[in-house]
Amino acid sequence: MTRCLGRWIAAAMLWAAITSTAGAGTLTATVEQWGLLGSWAVDCAARPDRDKGALLTYEIRKDGRVMYRRDFGEAKDENEVVSATVGAEGLLNVMVYFPSLHQTREFGLLLAKDGGLRAIYNRSERGEYTIRDGKYVATGAPTPTQRRCD
Repeated sequence: MTRCLGRWIAAAMLWAAITSTAGAGTLTATVEQWGLLGSWAVDCAARPDRDKGALLTYEIRKDGRVMYRRDFGEAKDENEVVSATVGAEGLLNVMVYFPSLHQTREFGLLLAKDGGLRAIYNRSERGEYTIRDGKYVATGAPTPTQRRCD
């Protein structure tokens, strides 16, 4: 009985290692194929600024992790993308862990035919939205289109 249990545990550990590696490959493939990688801003010529627009960068590190960097000018951070899936109508659903906020946020991005990128939703893990249906919840204003800067 102990030998059988040991084999099951070893098999489970091997399965977990394989699916973890496959998941990382799937994540990188998803962001690459969808076209997310690179730097994005509302105005690429403007200096990054919290009120006037940040420079947002998605990259794949040498260790295979997908990272999301935000440059607000006076403040910068770097956060790990933990999942990305393509949903209905080509919407990219991205989950990012923000250590400084102690939370994971999920946002949906839409890539327009002209190459522009728009945030369609942004919500906390508790389901609190800051962006819903392409509009800021606080003001009702539509989210701006971002352009690739590199």
